[in-house]
Amino acid sequence: MNRIGLTMGDPAGIGPEVICKALKDMPAADRAATLVIGDPVFMARASDLVGADLTFVSPDGNIPAGAVPLLPVEARNRDAILPGQLSADAGEVGCRIIKTAVDLAMAKKIDVICTAALNKTAIRMAGYALNGHAGLLSLFTGVKKCYAVLACPQLSVIHVTTHVSLAKVAGLCRTELILDTIRAAHRHMLTMGIAKPRVAVAAVNPHAGEGGLYGLEDQEQVVPAVTAACAEGILATGPIPGDVVFEQAIDGKYDIVVAQFHDQGHIPAKLIGRHATVNITAGLPVLRTSVDQGTAFDIAWKGVARPGNMQAAIAMARRMRPV
Repeated sequence: MNRIGLTMGDPAGIGPEVICKALKDMPAADRAATLVIGDPVFMARASDLVGADLTFVSPDGNIPAGAVPLLPVEARNRDAILPGQLSADAGEVGCRIIKTAVDLAMAKKIDVICTAALNKTAIRMAGYALNGHAGLLSLFTGVKKCYAVLACPQLSVIHVTTHVSLAKVAGLCRTELILDTIRAAHRHMLTMGIAKPRVAVAAVNPHAGEGGLYGLEDQEQVVPAVTAACAEGILATGPIPGDVVFEQAIDGKYDIVVAQFHDQGHIPAKLIGRHATVNITAGLPVLRTSVDQGTAFDIAWKGVARPGNMQAAIAMARRMRPV
């Protein structure tokens, strides 16, 4: 069974609560293989809030039946962290928690990192000019480029570009980056146990450019990337029009779709998967899954957050294997 490092997320958000709800419903053996990384005070408060009656213990030594191992990473100023409110202190401890998880994964002391949500503004308030978890994971692992994967039982999607304006997409979707994304897609599906992944590459333009009528990017940038990937032994197909490729993947023709931009991939993945959609970061030297939700400050620490997405992220982490 995979040893999961489960990070607390922003302590002002719903992370501690959904973690405790997920742990409450876990078998004892799964709890013992799930290392919570976070502030013990906030985790104990969350357990009390949701009536989980969890016992958190040191990960060193034997884990009593039903107990949850917890590696403390303590907030430096707990009193400044209030439910549902932005703070530099919450962002700072959230970043240290991720650094701790990465160090453990790099040292092979855990197999997969599974993260609760951080708040991007709180991260910046803490002094990290980075774009959320992806930026932190790249920083702490030394990787220049990683890739966002959204996955649910019916569909897996990886993105060439994500948080950029639509006006810049065509200029960024160049052969080299598309090829690197295809490679990351192939490798990610290997970690999911698929021996010969079938990778579909979505077109940049409607109708894959319609022979140049709607743009030349697909012929000039996507086709060479797919050709190069096939020459490397990757089972890649494309460009396939965006209004066709996702249905084909859901029907089982492909294992993963390379989407060219954020909404092209996010909309079908979230529409199909709903609360079962999991965020995965590919291209790292460590394995990482995450909830596909935010810190939800509007409902934080009210006991009403639903744990389904956290449970899906943990289940996905249990399936992944290093390659």
